[in-house]
Amino acid sequence: MTIRLLSTAPGVRPVLDRPVTRLPLYRVLLHNDDVNTMEHVVEALVTVFKFERALCERIMIEAHANRVALCTVEPLEPAELHRDQLCSYSLIVTLEPE
Repeated sequence: MTIRLLSTAPGVRPVLDRPVTRLPLYRVLLHNDDVNTMEHVVEALVTVFKFERALCERIMIEAHANRVALCTVEPLEPAELHRDQLCSYSLIVTLEPE
């Protein structure tokens, strides 16, 4: 069995023999509710996403003002994990295709 390596010039990427398929992306949406405190929501976002506190506060304020806020856009499996983690904090979270 012979293995042949394709050499390319520096900075040139080899051409793939098949098209690259990208994973579909999903929006993780936080919905406002009348149960959880603003501080609880921020703490949940910081814990789950590891975002900076200021960003989590902006997401929380957007959800409070507009009834829904975009947290992140990511492939399905991490989106489902983040949704489930936020739901364990009693938050209302949905996913929608990008």
